[in-house]
Amino acid sequence: MNRSKPFDDVHARENAERVYREWDQALSDNDGNALIALYAADAVIESPVIPHLLGTKRGVCRGREQIKALIDAATRRKPPARRFFRTPYLTDGKTLMWEYPGETPSGDQMDFVEVMELNDAGLIQKHRVYWGWRGVEVIQTDAYHGSEAR
Repeated sequence: MNRSKPFDDVHARENAERVYREWDQALSDNDGNALIALYAADAVIESPVIPHLLGTKRGVCRGREQIKALIDAATRRKPPARRFFRTPYLTDGKTLMWEYPGETPSGDQMDFVEVMELNDAGLIQKHRVYWGWRGVEVIQTDAYHGSEAR
């Protein structure tokens, strides 16, 4: 963060709302280009699905190239349990978070908590995905493999 200029709370909160809205829409639409456009060039994402989808030892992708590979794999192989009912977001303008709860009004879904740190340009700088038991079950049963994008 550039400490020489004051923190613009209104602008930061608008960026957080935009990322919340656009990220979920792009993932729902399997739009990898729209997703990657929300990340800073040197962004980092951490998720337990990374080793599963990319065959890596660590659940970390660094930079747009690695993140794009993850997005491409995830959107191609999204299992039917991956739905998009979510809670409202929480933000202080720099950190953005929300939940995809396991139980929804229309049935069960994979459960996650998304935590994103946004940079001054309103792009995702760091992204951590925390999985619940329904999401972990998808990995355990290998449901990402063989599933085509919906």
